[in-house]
Amino acid sequence: MCSYLKQVGHHDIFCVMTKDKDKNKAVSGKPVSFPCWREVLRGDACLSAPEILSHEGEIFAFLKFLKASRRQASVASVLDYLHSLAEQGKDAAPARAALRWFFRSSAQQMHSSNTHISLPSSAATIMPMQTVRPENDGRGDAPWERRMVTVMRTRHLQWRTEETYRGWARRFDRWLGEKPIEQASGNDIRLYLEYLAVERRVAASTQRQAMNALVFLFREALQQELGDFSGYQPARKGKRIPVVLSRQECQALFRELSGEYLLMAQLMYGAGLRLMELLRLRVQDLDFEQGSVIIRHGKGGKDRVSVLPDSLRNPLLEHRQRLQLLYENDQTAGLPGVWLPPTVEHKNPHAGTEWVWQWFFPSRQLALDPRSGLVRRHHLQDATFQHTIRRAARAANLNKRVTPHTLRHSFATHLLANGADIRTVQELLGHNDVSTTMIYTHVLNRAGLAVRSPLDSF
Repeated sequence: MCSYLKQVGHHDIFCVMTKDKDKNKAVSGKPVSFPCWREVLRGDACLSAPEILSHEGEIFAFLKFLKASRRQASVASVLDYLHSLAEQGKDAAPARAALRWFFRSSAQQMHSSNTHISLPSSAATIMPMQTVRPENDGRGDAPWERRMVTVMRTRHLQWRTEETYRGWARRFDRWLGEKPIEQASGNDIRLYLEYLAVERRVAASTQRQAMNALVFLFREALQQELGDFSGYQPARKGKRIPVVLSRQECQALFRELSGEYLLMAQLMYGAGLRLMELLRLRVQDLDFEQGSVIIRHGKGGKDRVSVLPDSLRNPLLEHRQRLQLLYENDQTAGLPGVWLPPTVEHKNPHAGTEWVWQWFFPSRQLALDPRSGLVRRHHLQDATFQHTIRRAARAANLNKRVTPHTLRHSFATHLLANGADIRTVQELLGHNDVSTTMIYTHVLNRAGLAVRSPLDSF
């Protein structure tokens, strides 16, 4: 991931992260890229393993903040980010330490390297099929990592899956210390999974994700048998009731949104979509004649069909007309086509330039495709929409933790409350097991809602 930074001196960085009086300190220099910050962080001998893990998480959180607010990394944006953490009642000290390292290391990298990748600022400056190749084709430096990435890309795994698996493999590599990862055993994996549960206190789903990543690395990529690594301490499974908005709360949330974001929120609620399913919709996936939304390659790689709300038909058609203009401008500028599933691209390499394959909710800015190296238009970033929903929930004075996924929970709960068959709701949501859908019946019948409190009898 490339982060475009304002170059500042070491003294400026230290002051701005420790003293309020430097809040308005001028930022000098040109924007620079720091694409290898994770590799630099991993190899920093001055940091302990827990510090590296902490810094990585804090830096990712800051980068998501930048995406959501459409800003560059600078002294001003760091101050705003730390201020936002304080407003949320969070401890800003870990973020301050991580970002101090981030800026200082980026400055050192700029002084020690002459390489610089620059993205064009507008479509008009892009030549047809322009390519910017990341170092090592983005496959990493270590032989085991390059082999892992090769296998994942051969099997056409999602980019998010690739990032997640690589991240866990790197963390495991750091945890091993001096021991080469190729020499790790099943017992090492068992101890690492216990470390995550006991010392890191991760959720059960996180521990399972780490296990899946390591199993894929050794069995699929390195072709090594791990032996028996069962018997590790499992992470605690928490039984959570999903956050659900009432119809009135949904209306209040929608009143605080406008334009494209309002349309996205209403479609997510009206069709029960997951966030990435919403963002990955293409022009051809909305069937206005049949009144359906086609979700392709959803969770588990499965396709399904959901309902297209009648009330959104005209707004969605108007939105599609605006997309047509953007599409024509991109074609005139000679932009490469949008990203395609590998199976589609193999059959029709030029399908990405066709109208039906365009993203229904495209990003306003161009982005670098980390796999192909092409600068192209991608769909809207998830962090941007998440930030917009949280901000709208605060403006609507909703006293709940509202995320985009809350709209999906509300869709299921309201359908069941209206008497919809649970099997129908299961199919609309894309759940493999009806027991997953049953959690929404618990929301409707929570203990305490059907009885009268003794306090009310006074």
